[in-house]
Amino acid sequence: MTTITGSARRFGSRYGRKIRNRLEKIESEQRKLHKCPFCHYIRVKRVSNGIWLCQKCNIKFTSKAYTVAKIPVVKAEVEGAA
Repeated sequence: MTTITGSARRFGSRYGRKIRNRLEKIESEQRKLHKCPFCHYIRVKRVSNGIWLCQKCNIKFTSKAYTVAKIPVVKAEVEGAA
């Protein structure tokens, strides 16, 4: 008999090993603290699906559903510059 660790333990022997392992990997990733793309501190927590909040600089932003992606750099074009 093998032991089930982490959050997938709540399912017992149901749903199969691969699905429980995938679920465990996703849930552990979404629940850990992430690095803030603005202040670069590891203080970002998930508020809801795709919404993240930095506990240091208090910025709420959107990103991927389960992890924080790198924020793309937006280049502003100035009219009549060239």
